Amino acid sequence: MTRVDVFEADALGEDMNEIAQQVSGFITENLLLGQAADVAHTASFLEAGIVDSTGVLELVQYLEETYGFSVDDAEMIPENLDSLERIVRFVEKKRADAGQPQRAA
Repeated sequence: MTRVDVFEADALGEDMNEIAQQVSGFITENLLLGQAADVAHTASFLEAGIVDSTGVLELVQYLEETYGFSVDDAEMIPENLDSLERIVRFVEKKRADAGQPQRAA
C-alpha cells in the first residue's frame, strides 16, 4: 500500500490518520492504478476526476469490507465520500455508531 502523508496525526488523531493512510492507498492502487495524485489535498474527488460513479461503488465496497459496516444508499453522497477528510470522518462516525473499536481490521 502506498503511504501518503495525509494529515497531521495531532490534528485528527492517530486512528483517523491510519484510516486516511489506508483509504488513500486503496484509491491510489485501485482507482488511480498507481498513478500519482495528491489524494490528501484534493477538495473533491469527483471534480478532480479521481473517483467516478463506478469508483464510488468500489470505494464503498472497500469501506464496508475493511471497516465492517454497511453503507446505505442514502449515505452515498459527496458529503460522505468526496474527499479523503470526508471519508475518514464518515468511517469514524459509522464505526462509532456501531460501537466498533476505532482501529481498522
